[in-house]
Amino acid sequence: MIIRNRVQCNNCGDIIESTYVHVMVRCSCGQTAIDGGHDYCRLQHGDKGYTNLSEVTEDEWVETD
Repeated sequence: MIIRNRVQCNNCGDIIESTYVHVMVRCSCGQTAIDGGHDYCRLQHGDKGYTNLSEVTEDEWVETD
């Protein structure tokens, strides 16, 4: 399960975080983007790449009534 879905752009240094599904967030230089919120992680990055700062847990998602 994804607790925090975030990365740091290795080009400009911005730390960006996706908090909602289907809402892509870009850094200020436009080289790095992240999407997916707590559901999945989709990344785009330039030549300098990114540093993964995401936090995950091994716990399964459990829905309760």
